Amino acid sequence: MTLAGGFRPSRNTQRGGIFFRLLFLLCFLFFLFVIYLVRHPLLRFAGDFWVVDDGPAPSDAIVVLGDDNYNGDRASRAAALFKAGWAPRVVASGRGLRSYASVAELEQHDLAVDGVPQDAIVRFDHRAEDTREEALALRQLVFQRGWKRILIVTSNYHTRRSRYIFARTLPSGTALRVVPAPDPEYDPERWWYTRRGVTIFSHELLGMVDALWEMRHNDVQTSDSASARPAIPSVADLYHGGTLPVYTQLFL
Repeated sequence: MTLAGGFRPSRNTQRGGIFFRLLFLLCFLFFLFVIYLVRHPLLRFAGDFWVVDDGPAPSDAIVVLGDDNYNGDRASRAAALFKAGWAPRVVASGRGLRSYASVAELEQHDLAVDGVPQDAIVRFDHRAEDTREEALALRQLVFQRGWKRILIVTSNYHTRRSRYIFARTLPSGTALRVVPAPDPEYDPERWWYTRRGVTIFSHELLGMVDALWEMRHNDVQTSDSASARPAIPSVADLYHGGTLPVYTQLFL
């Protein structure tokens, strides 16, 4: 059969098309095979990506981020840093659960049990629903206290996202370091073997995407001193004024 214009596809052309499709399929299968062989190193790399450790340095305050795990590992890590002399005080940051109870109260108890004196604990209750809102609340505290060096303690898997958010939220000129607390539910080397590990990894992935989008116009604060900045509104003002999101973010 002759096509319009008198062109008749040859059998060699048809065979060439089949050959290249077969070659592409073989290359694709080989690629999948290679991915299968190196899947564990790739998964370990992905798991380690969320964990950052700036190491401790002399600071004005150690801040324990809210929603510590069942064992209180964040509080334990913060207490160890305090007893090592890295800061003179520890901030127990946590959202309110009821009018008479909060996560910060639980963290305060854990810190005291781990050997931090009550007069060295700054209990900080807030109404934040996610890491970004908690950073805004803590920004107000840091500004009011005049702290210039902050050491944040949070779960290992939560460190990269926390550093990204706090570096773009704390007052200008604040020196920030993030130290991970080990979490038994997230092993960066084997996270894909447990349902909880997969859940945490997925949570951080989606949370980081959300943070990148929400803070895409925020630059890292590095130059201006906090005293040169305009007065920072309180968290209550932000809520009542509608600046903070009124919904509870799903991924943070």
